[in-house]
Amino acid sequence: MKLSIIIPLYNEKEFIQKLLLEIDKVTFPDFVEKKEVIIVDDASEDNSVKIVEEYISDKKNYILIKNKKNSGKGASVKKGIQKASGDVFMIQDADMELTPKDIPRMLSAMNDLNVEFINGSRYLHGIIRPLSSYKRYVINRLFTFTTSILLNVKLTDMACGHKLIHRNLYEKLNLNEKRFGFEAELIIKALRVKKNNIAEVPVQYFPRNLGEGKKFKNIDALKILWIIFIYGILKKA
Repeated sequence: MKLSIIIPLYNEKEFIQKLLLEIDKVTFPDFVEKKEVIIVDDASEDNSVKIVEEYISDKKNYILIKNKKNSGKGASVKKGIQKASGDVFMIQDADMELTPKDIPRMLSAMNDLNVEFINGSRYLHGIIRPLSSYKRYVINRLFTFTTSILLNVKLTDMACGHKLIHRNLYEKLNLNEKRFGFEAELIIKALRVKKNNIAEVPVQYFPRNLGEGKKFKNIDALKILWIIFIYGILKKA
C-alpha cells in the first residue's frame, strides 16, 4: 500500500512544523510500503509557507502546492488528491486538533476489516480527551444523528477531519464542495455507494477556540446543515 497524507493549510505558523515533525515520528504498519505528504497551502497570509519550504527542502517524499487564492478546505484537499500517487488518502488538518499518531490505528482498521473508508470519531469510547465546546458537540451530534437517520447507518462523528479513503472509492464520488461542507458531502456520498464499506475509529482530540486560531465558525454549521439537506435529502449527485 502507498499512503498519501493530504494536509490542507491556512495560516498555521504555530502548528505546521510541529505537525510535520510528528508525522515523521509515526511508525506506520508494515503493509504501508511507501508514504508521501502533500501540503496544500490555501493562500496563507502568515509565514506558514516559508516554514514548510524550509522543513521539506531536503525531503523527497514531501510536496508543497500553493493555491493562488483562498479556495477552501475541500478545494485544497481535492487538489492534493489530484497530485497524489497513493492507493489511500489520509486527510490530516494542519491545526493539530487531531494528531497523526492515530493514523496507524486507522490504517490497521482499514486493512483488517477490508473496508475502503475509515472515519475518525472524537466521541467513541476508548480514549481520554480534554473537554471541548458543548454547543459544538450538540450541533455535531445533531448533524450526525440526522445523517444517520437519512442513510440508515449509525455514525458518531460525521464532521471529524480525520478521514481515510481508498482511491477506488474516492474515484466513484463526484465531490463538489470547496469549503467546510466537504466532510459532510464526502461521507454522505461514500455511504450511498456502500454502507458496510465504512468503519469508525476513536481518535484523540485537542480542541482550540476562535481566539486560538480555530477557523470553523458558527455560520459554517448552518452551511453544513444545508449540505446534509442537498446531499442527504435531495440526493444531489
